[in-house]
Amino acid sequence: MAGSNSSFLKGRYSAEKRFKLYGVFAVSLALGAVIFLLFTIFSTGYSAFWRTEFQVEIQFNGDYLGITQESSDQEVREANFLGLFRKNLAEQNNDVPRRELRKLFAMFSESAADDLREMVITNRSILGTTQKLKVLASSSVDMIVKGQAPREIEEKRRVLNDFQLGLLDRWTAEGRRSSSFNHRFFTNGDSRSPELAGLGGAIAGSFWTLMVCLILSFPMGVAAAIYLEEYAPKNRLTEIIEVNINNLAAVPSIIFGLLGLAVILNFFGLPRSTPLVGGIVLSLMTLPTIIIACRASLKAVPPSIREGALAMGASKMQTILHHVLPLAMPGTLTGTIIGLAQALGETAPLLMIGMFAFVVDIPAGPLESATALPVQVYLWAESSERGYVELTAAGIMMILIFMALMNSFAIILRKKFERRW
Repeated sequence: MAGSNSSFLKGRYSAEKRFKLYGVFAVSLALGAVIFLLFTIFSTGYSAFWRTEFQVEIQFNGDYLGITQESSDQEVREANFLGLFRKNLAEQNNDVPRRELRKLFAMFSESAADDLREMVITNRSILGTTQKLKVLASSSVDMIVKGQAPREIEEKRRVLNDFQLGLLDRWTAEGRRSSSFNHRFFTNGDSRSPELAGLGGAIAGSFWTLMVCLILSFPMGVAAAIYLEEYAPKNRLTEIIEVNINNLAAVPSIIFGLLGLAVILNFFGLPRSTPLVGGIVLSLMTLPTIIIACRASLKAVPPSIREGALAMGASKMQTILHHVLPLAMPGTLTGTIIGLAQALGETAPLLMIGMFAFVVDIPAGPLESATALPVQVYLWAESSERGYVELTAAGIMMILIFMALMNSFAIILRKKFERRW
C-alpha cells in the first residue's frame, strides 16, 4: 500500500514538473517571437532616422535668377532655383558628358531647389555669394549607402547604374558624402519621394483624432458607468444594456467604420477624411472600454465610503461626485488611456471613413483633411518603391513607442493613486 502511494506521489510530482516545463516553454516561445518581431522592425527601421547628403558649392547668381536683395518674397518664389542648382552642379562636374547630366541630377533629392529658395527668402544677403551646402541625396543613393539595396548585381536590376555608382564612390573618397539626422521624418507630411516623406502630418492627425475621441468618450463613458452602477434599477432592461455594452467591446473595428461611413458621413454629411469624423468613430469603439473600467472601479470602492457620506447628511449625488468617483478615478483613467492606446493603433475604421488620402500639409485642426499613424504606415507598406520599406518599419516603431508610453502612463497613474482597502 505504501509503495503504491509513493509511486502515485512520484507520478504526480513528475506531471507537475512537466506542466511547469510546458509553461516555461510556452512563455519562452512567445517571448522569443516578440523579440524576433521587434528586432526585425527596429533593424529595418532605425536607418530611416538618418539621411545621406552631398556637399555642393552653390553660387547664388542674382542675375541668373533675375532677383535682387530688394525683390519681394513672391519674386523669389518664382525664380528658377532648379536651373541654378543644376547649373552649379554641372559646372562642378564638368567631366560628366552632357548625355549623363540627367543621371547626375538624379543623384539629388527634388527638394534641393526648394531648400535654396528658402535660404534666399530667409537671408537675402547670400545673393552674389558662393556657399558650401549639404544637399539631400535621392532615395536611391540613400538605399545604396545604407545597404538597403544591393549593389553587387547586374546594372539593369540596380537602383543606380554604373555611372552613378562611380560618382557615389568618387564623392565618398573626396569626403563630400555625409549623413545627418532626418528631421524631415518628424516635420514633413507624406511625399511621392521617400527621402522627403515624414510622419508629421500623421502625428498631427492622430493627435486631433485622439483629442476628439477623448472629449466625446470620457465624459459619456463615466456618466453611463455612474448611472448603470449607482442609479439604474436591476431589471431586464438594464441587463440587456449591460450585455450589449460587453458585446460592443468585442465587435470588429471595421463594423464601427461602416457605421461611421453610413451614418456620420452619408447621413449627417460631416466632412470626409477629417479627424473629427475619425474621433467620433473611435469614440464609439472606446466607450465600452471606459464604461467597463469605470464600473469596475466604482464597484471596488467599499460600501462604507458611501454609508459614511450618507450618514453625514450628503445627498446621493454628493456622495458619488465627492467621495466615490474620486476614489474610482485612477482605475477609470487607466481604462481610458488603454482604450485610447487601442484606438491609436486602429486602421480599418479610419480607412472606411476616408482617412487614407495623400495628405502633404500638416492639419492645424480637427476639420482639416488628415491621415493617422497606422493609416500612413499602411500607405507606405503598399508602395512599390524600395525607399518606403524603412519608412514603414520606422512608422511602426513610432506607433509602438507611443503605445508603450501611453500604457506606461496608465501604470504610473494606477500605482500612484491606487488605494488598497
